[in-house]
Amino acid sequence: MVEISTKYKIGTRRFGLINWIGFWTLYKKEVLRYLIVWIQTLLSPIISSLLFFLVLSLAIGNNRGDVLGVPFMSFLAPGLIAMQIIQQSFSHSSSSFMIGKIQGNIVDILYAPLSAGEVTFAVTLAATTRSFMIGIISLLVFFFLVDIEIRNFYTLIYYTFISSFILGSVGVIAGLWAEKFDHMATITNFFIVPLSFLSGTFYSINNLPSFLQTISKFNPFFYMIDGFRYSFIEKSDGSIFIGSIYLAILGILFWFISYLLYKKGYKIKS
Repeated sequence: MVEISTKYKIGTRRFGLINWIGFWTLYKKEVLRYLIVWIQTLLSPIISSLLFFLVLSLAIGNNRGDVLGVPFMSFLAPGLIAMQIIQQSFSHSSSSFMIGKIQGNIVDILYAPLSAGEVTFAVTLAATTRSFMIGIISLLVFFFLVDIEIRNFYTLIYYTFISSFILGSVGVIAGLWAEKFDHMATITNFFIVPLSFLSGTFYSINNLPSFLQTISKFNPFFYMIDGFRYSFIEKSDGSIFIGSIYLAILGILFWFISYLLYKKGYKIKS
């Protein structure tokens, strides 16, 4: 009898600490997934922001006076851009996992030699990339409509990244939990949209009663939009330092939760 020698052992990782090729392949696949339908994924959010801007411009314009020392429309534009950055990052990662479960092609990722950390991080970074693309295109469009100027590139990059990373991680969690489109619509309509609307996108929280100001400062969306807007007007409703630390903690926390849930296989067979 000839003994058959096994070259590899089951469960032995053969790609080192990180499978960089697999990570890059999954990231590229996720990016191409929304670039193929760019009208829906990149252009549509910008049109939504423009509609908000044009309607409020016609209804209110600068007759409202200055907000945080700048004209209302200059105050509004960064908030609208930040709101789309937040919502679209969530939309990408959540739909990626939910549709993968519904169509059954999530097995392509499960069978790939990728760890839970590599999968969740690649999908979240792809969602973050989508947000950056929307942000850049939106800024180019709004530069022609309103007087806005980037005054702090560091806070702009940081808050764009951390905001989209948090919502990308939350999207992974939601995508694992949701079993159908109704579940996803529930999260979007009752959590994501209300929190983004009630975060100072359209107003300064200084106009709210003191107890509502306190409640608003627990809303992470408030710090996301406030920090993003600070990059243009260099004035804020809250503390930029506290907001940056708060969001960094949330970013680590939500990504770690998404990592644990995917590693456990939470509702992947749904």
